[in-house]
Amino acid sequence: MQEILITAGHIYVRAVLSNSPTAREIGKVLPIHGITQTWGEEVYFTIPIRAELEPDARQDIEVGELGYWPTGPAFCIFFGPTPASTGGKPRAYSPVNIIGRVSGDPSVLKDVPEGAVVVVQAVEEHP
Repeated sequence: MQEILITAGHIYVRAVLSNSPTAREIGKVLPIHGITQTWGEEVYFTIPIRAELEPDARQDIEVGELGYWPTGPAFCIFFGPTPASTGGKPRAYSPVNIIGRVSGDPSVLKDVPEGAVVVVQAVEEHP
């Protein structure tokens, strides 16, 4: 598992990438830069990785989980309900590979505006 820092403007969260095939591929190309988009209580951004859906990909997500959406291809951070949700938990637009989890409180991401520059980097790369 690889620790990462996700920064969008003045907002940041620490997270851990899982040991899934997609997460390992993402870990190899860090740092990644993007422009945020929001969809309900999800922040996502295009990344330079192409991966197929993994066998355990799913739409029903837990708060704080990180996903990879092959259609984007996008890095997704779920912190609450999305327009596809039927309750209080996040639901992805379509299945995503689960690639990790936010280590702290993901609700700080509510303050990330659409169009913010986002950087995902390995923790050891952060001064």
